[in-house]
Amino acid sequence: MRMSSAVPRSKIVYMSMEIGLEAAVPTYSGGLGVLAGDFLKAAADLHAPIVGVTLLHRKGYFRQHLSQAGQQTESPVAWDPSALLQPLPVTVRVPIEGRTVHVRPWLYTIQGITGHQLAIYMLDTSLPENSVFDQTLTDHLYGGDERYRLCQETLLGLGGVAVMHALGRSTDLIYHMNEGHSALLTLALLERRARGGDLGQVNEADIEAVRSHCVFTTHTPVPAGHDRFPMHLVHAVLGDVRTGLLERLGFSSTGELNMTSLALFFSRYINGVAMKHGEVSRDMFPTFPISAITNGVHATTWTAPPFQKLFDKHMAPWRRDNNYLRYARGMSVDEIRAAHAEAKRGLLADVETRTGIRLPVEVMTLGFARRAAEYKRAPLLLTDHDRLRRIAREVGPLQILYAGKAHPRDDAGKEMIKGVFRAGAELGDDVRVVYIENYDMALALELVSGVDLWLNTPARPLEASGTSGMKAALNGVPSFSILDGWWIEGHYEGHTGWSIGNGTENPADELASLYDKLERVILPMYYTEPNRYAEIMRSTIAINGSFFNTQRMLLQYLSNAYFPVEFVPAPAPSPSPDPVKSSV
Repeated sequence: MRMSSAVPRSKIVYMSMEIGLEAAVPTYSGGLGVLAGDFLKAAADLHAPIVGVTLLHRKGYFRQHLSQAGQQTESPVAWDPSALLQPLPVTVRVPIEGRTVHVRPWLYTIQGITGHQLAIYMLDTSLPENSVFDQTLTDHLYGGDERYRLCQETLLGLGGVAVMHALGRSTDLIYHMNEGHSALLTLALLERRARGGDLGQVNEADIEAVRSHCVFTTHTPVPAGHDRFPMHLVHAVLGDVRTGLLERLGFSSTGELNMTSLALFFSRYINGVAMKHGEVSRDMFPTFPISAITNGVHATTWTAPPFQKLFDKHMAPWRRDNNYLRYARGMSVDEIRAAHAEAKRGLLADVETRTGIRLPVEVMTLGFARRAAEYKRAPLLLTDHDRLRRIAREVGPLQILYAGKAHPRDDAGKEMIKGVFRAGAELGDDVRVVYIENYDMALALELVSGVDLWLNTPARPLEASGTSGMKAALNGVPSFSILDGWWIEGHYEGHTGWSIGNGTENPADELASLYDKLERVILPMYYTEPNRYAEIMRSTIAINGSFFNTQRMLLQYLSNAYFPVEFVPAPAPSPSPDPVKSSV
């Protein structure tokens, strides 16, 4: 499946603070970045006219180290951009704090399934022309203090636009802001439109012209998650002229610059990342027309080799057209079980290599691997140790694999990791709990394909979308999840997995539902009705794998956000002749 030749060949510039491309390029922290990478891979597969822009992040996010008690410490990730990227002979200048910062782009090329190449430009300030501080601005993803973060967002927004012009890609561009980190690109566009770059002359026509080129996706369902910077810092970093324009447009009324508000104001199309998240976002920002396009994952990236072989056998075109996964219903349960068993053996072998812990392959294995944020409630399953012991003893044994990094400044997230370690020590051999350190894309693929059940327990309604369960679905792993984010759309009880709770926000009800379904439905089926469990695995691929992918997601962005065509209903047909009269 390729793009229609009727689609305009103007370029879309996809701006994201993080883009997850492969484990060897540690320029991502979690779902936002991996989603961005998956989206761009789909664009390469479908020959979509898109380029990506991000920062280089020379020292990555961080390498996670966990003590025996679960205490997280961090160290920089050592990687060599020159081994994987191509430096481009272009340098642009970005004014920051009254001085010139020199920025050079590196090129990472995504090759699609048909050989089509898509460019990702990674901005780098580690140049001898820059000061020592400025050379570090493209080192750490989400690192440093407010000043460091605002300087980074200035580089992404202003520098990204400057690089597009320097590379000759400046004609009729659409800028897609993936979260608000790149929202300052709107000022760069205004400067290029304004006469002589004089922001004092900006008028409503200029604003509308910029708005016609901007698209914005918000991923955050809580106000605290949106970047805000005090105006005194904005003055210091952006200067009086740019800040003066922001003030005239009303962005300083609260004493802070809200990057999400800036992106919302300048965008002609705005969307959340799941249908429920669209509703939540409209409640948060009621004056803006916010739509929704549910996230997806890149099917080829997130399907493990045993299932790739199986899909190639039964649904050969599935890579170029993910809709073919719908025909997974034609695969036998024996084939499903065999492919999953191979993936599970590979996962447990790697767990032993990483941790020294050998886990039995015949025991039902639950997986929970997310960014270690408090609202994701990783330890929820481990709340009642006695109940878990009884379930394991009377119904069937289970073991639980955890992974995920807490942000270095997120003390609550770090405490959550230690809580999982404490529960694991208390449960001992009755219910084996293993937390695997340094979660990355390579480990993620092993987990989503090798566990028997994917667990997700966010506090409603804080899960904007979530994509880990989508990745599991491609490998036939059912989800057991709170009804939030994408799972509201993907949940089909007893066919794609199981819900936890009934869609309310009552933790006691959720916990009771979690234990009751695990004890009375899921574990008994796994151990006594393996064919029935394999049928659910097959349905998970057919129903969720065929829809929650970035091919479908990209096509929705193309038709709704980038190149929308106004729908004009066809005229009503003329009344048919009266058959009785016609026969006379």
